[in-house]
Amino acid sequence: MNSSLRLQGRCGIITGGARGIGLAISARLLQEGASVCLWDIDEQALSQAASELQSMGKVATAKVDVTDLASVHAGLQVALGTFGKIDLLVNNAGIAGANAKLWETSPTEWHRVLDINLNGPFYCCHAIVPEMLKHGYGRIVNIASIAGKEGNPHAAHYSASKAGVIGLTKSLGKELATTGILVNCITPAVIETDILKQLTPQHVDYMLSKIPMGRFGRKEEAAALVAWLCSEDCSFSTGAVFDLSGGRATY
Repeated sequence: MNSSLRLQGRCGIITGGARGIGLAISARLLQEGASVCLWDIDEQALSQAASELQSMGKVATAKVDVTDLASVHAGLQVALGTFGKIDLLVNNAGIAGANAKLWETSPTEWHRVLDINLNGPFYCCHAIVPEMLKHGYGRIVNIASIAGKEGNPHAAHYSASKAGVIGLTKSLGKELATTGILVNCITPAVIETDILKQLTPQHVDYMLSKIPMGRFGRKEEAAALVAWLCSEDCSFSTGAVFDLSGGRATY
């Protein structure tokens, strides 16, 4: 198979696809021949992303709030109306949340982070898996975090949400193991995106100090791994966790 076009004919949804890692993933999937539907809450960012990507292939967009199941279903109809099927789902939408000790984190902030980072992937899988089952094929990639394995101080909400994504991935992967639909997740250390602006400099320095390579990951590196997980080259991995941590991961 020509790896440069290994996603030819595939149609995918990328949540949080208008910026950062999601935008890089969208570009990589397009480069490999896929058609993509970008979901994001920010209409202006969606419009800009579509303009950037349209020369690369077929791009659709939908304003979607992943914390709202009705919004997710509406976005799904946009994608189905454009492509007729969904082969790929990348659950990328997420937020870091405000840094604070657990007992100083407001319940409102806790619920906000869990709602986007964990309930969002649940709603998207809940809506889209039945569509994949109709065709007997699918690739689902969830963007978790090394924080979900190790727990970052002053980020209990984020760490817990990403640990939940890992558990969701493992459970759903087993449920779909014989259906032709594979479910995997990646656990990056810090990737250099605008999400760093949400964090205190002290927290950013802490995370960098944990990476043996001494640098943050690049969006393109995450996109390359996701593209493989979205391809037929990935055929015997499901419910699996793939580290992208510059040596930080220890298990």
